[in-house]
Amino acid sequence: MLFGLQLPGWGHLVLVAAIGLGWWMDRELGLDLALIGVGIAIVSTTSVEADVEWGAFFRIGTVLALAVAVPFLLDRLLLRRRAITFPWRSRQKKTRLELAYLFAVPVLGWLILPFYFIRSGAYQNWPHITDLSELLRFFVGVNAVGTWDELFFICTCFALLRRHLPVLPANLIQAVIFVSFLWELGYRAWGPLLTFPFALLQGYLFARTRSLGYVLSVHLLFDAIVFLAIVHAHNPGWIPIFIY
Repeated sequence: MLFGLQLPGWGHLVLVAAIGLGWWMDRELGLDLALIGVGIAIVSTTSVEADVEWGAFFRIGTVLALAVAVPFLLDRLLLRRRAITFPWRSRQKKTRLELAYLFAVPVLGWLILPFYFIRSGAYQNWPHITDLSELLRFFVGVNAVGTWDELFFICTCFALLRRHLPVLPANLIQAVIFVSFLWELGYRAWGPLLTFPFALLQGYLFARTRSLGYVLSVHLLFDAIVFLAIVHAHNPGWIPIFIY
């Protein structure tokens, strides 16, 4: 409700009710839901619709950074736990399929993303950029938000939910939150048909590999194509490498 429907009053009420229900069911569950709720509430203090103006660049960046940092610090300093961690790499060796997927990601992005952005018109949810400074800010912003997605939705929300739920329900919940955020960001029209499976797959890969580095690599490879596809959609003569 906070991101997808953009109903702050009702959304915050539902958020508090969910935390209260979790607390009533189990104190530890209530604490973990409260940490997730704090992060979501911080994000809800500003619009995350795409904007590359300097003011929006720093405003959104600050809010997203706080949404990760505050739950992490509360977990460490107030609750004296290590429930939120950012495991860069696991000791488990990657399988051939996992390594092959890294090479497949840019190809899949090249096939899918331009078709989605252009045919749905969703690219218009991002500003038309031709200035070099704005292009650089857009590139940094796309990658920064992609990194934040993994730090918050996977390493914070999914990891905290996994303390109480099996992989599947925990993954479904984090994916719903993930997709609602991406909806406000600009992935609208039939975007959730793409972003929901992606969010589920990211959660599954993290549960399997326990490696932030791996899921972040996957995400940033997709985001590289996101950047190129949106720039091309606004400027068809630029980067003419897509089929749609």
